[in-house]
Amino acid sequence: MSSPPTARRQRIGSELRKMRDAAGVTTAEAAAVLGLARTKVTLIEQGSYTVTPERVIALADRYKESDSEYVNALAEMAGERAKGWWEEYRESVPAGFLEIAEFEFHAKGMHSYQICHPPGPMQTERYSRAVFVEAQPPLTPRIIETRVEHRMKRSKILMTGGAEPYTALVHEAALRMRFGGREVTREQLDWMLELSHLPHVTLRVVPFESGGFVGSGQAIIYANGPVPRLDTVQYDSVDGPIYLHSTEYLDKYSAIIAKMTDRSLSADDSRDLISTIKREI
Repeated sequence: MSSPPTARRQRIGSELRKMRDAAGVTTAEAAAVLGLARTKVTLIEQGSYTVTPERVIALADRYKESDSEYVNALAEMAGERAKGWWEEYRESVPAGFLEIAEFEFHAKGMHSYQICHPPGPMQTERYSRAVFVEAQPPLTPRIIETRVEHRMKRSKILMTGGAEPYTALVHEAALRMRFGGREVTREQLDWMLELSHLPHVTLRVVPFESGGFVGSGQAIIYANGPVPRLDTVQYDSVDGPIYLHSTEYLDKYSAIIAKMTDRSLSADDSRDLISTIKREI
């Protein structure tokens, strides 16, 4: 079935394309395996045409992919048909909002590194609203409230209802930014302290004294997939979220996360610094 691609289907298609290229198989040869037109293989690789688990396995066999754990994980991804909670927002928020919700929902663990403000899933309602108020061009009150509602659902699923490991590396600068003023910022810091005690959440602050930013200082999320080859990196751009999953990028951003983790305070010392900042605001 041809339909607008989701981030999940695009990833499946991208992996199949990488396998095919590595095997030196043409789209016509791949189409013959599936009994489909060559154009359908192109659509599958673009994420615009649904592919079944059986077809994923058939293609992987033709491509002589030997990593069975990887192939089985990819086939399992292809077998997921249930609509995610984010689909109810398809007509009311930008596509990037849907993609990040889908991305987070399926992750088997995440490391988030934020510089300008706390991670979206860790924001309070009032703080999140204050962030959206700063958007350019300005958003209407109705659009702001819809986006805040969407973000709060992300928070509920990942934080208070979450189970997968979530590590937030937050730069001290983000904690001192006063979106919404002093009261809203203090409330935000209190909420982060509360979340930091959840069993699946690790919050570590990168203090000013740690030195400069590793890499370009981008805010990034490194998400673990069901197997390492299906890990994904996401970072924000002015045009929306960008997703990277080549080995080169995974190695690069994994190293950035590791180095910034080394520069961060321990969980207990991070809580102490957050409490100090709250008193100073």
